[in-house]
Amino acid sequence: MTQSIPLRHCPAFRSLISKPTNIRSFSSRSIPCVSLQRRTALVAHSAHYCRYRYFHSCENPRRLPNISIPFSRFYHSDFHPTPEPPADTYTPEQSAILSAAVNHIPEFGFTTRSLTLGARDAGYLDVSLQLFPDGGEMNLITYWLRSRRGMLRQKTKSGELFGMSEAGEIGGLSVEEKVLILILERLKMNEEIIEHWQDALATMSLPFNLAPSISELSALSSDILYLANDHSVDSSWYTKRLSVATVYASADVFMTEDTSPGFSATKEFVERQLSDVNLVRRTLSDAKRYLGFVAGSVVGVGRSWGMKI
Repeated sequence: MTQSIPLRHCPAFRSLISKPTNIRSFSSRSIPCVSLQRRTALVAHSAHYCRYRYFHSCENPRRLPNISIPFSRFYHSDFHPTPEPPADTYTPEQSAILSAAVNHIPEFGFTTRSLTLGARDAGYLDVSLQLFPDGGEMNLITYWLRSRRGMLRQKTKSGELFGMSEAGEIGGLSVEEKVLILILERLKMNEEIIEHWQDALATMSLPFNLAPSISELSALSSDILYLANDHSVDSSWYTKRLSVATVYASADVFMTEDTSPGFSATKEFVERQLSDVNLVRRTLSDAKRYLGFVAGSVVGVGRSWGMKI
């Protein structure tokens, strides 16, 4: 026996019949489903849902994508290697000007004068500085930071820093010892421009330059631990990078005031800072206390940079 349902409750039927009709009853199995997508196979309505909830039962329902959960953690060092900088950051014209301007930094600092001379050396007119809308000083600083990271990576791969065994492997040094060597080597790269580096730090501490400055410091700390062959796969991945960033930033500021021969005081400062950090990490089992110690060091470095913290 055919079940009768009121037509006024079924919007699907209204959409199919444009003219009024005198039909008082209609078979529920003959009412097609109005799918949201055109040209989709339609199936019959359920009278119960049509009368009360207006639900449609389609043959091809939408399904959520199948998201697979990886079994490896993405904060492992192997997932975050830094590419050879700064290949994918600047245009070819900008890279040519900046790479040539680096040669003039020891004499003129991180200024538009160095950029102008670099543009001329690269075969461009002085007007080509318009390629750097913000003036170019911060671009030159960022290029210096990224290119030095590239040099640090190349020296490590070539075995110049740690030495290589006959099998082509680095051996005999702990992660802490490698971190010390890498930090000192990176600081050594600033010796030729140290008289201009304090001005560069002041430029980096400006509010609109903080984001790229902190990003570069984070990238350097990640590179140092990656090159030191650190294989942390737990929360220490973050705390170690924060510790290395704090030690390097402190030494970076300290070095601008160092007048000792060969910057020996800076070397002793780095050794002392790393020793303190490692001691705190080993003795403080409470993560909150350790993070508080590191956070206090970060605040001190920020104030040294001129930040209002």
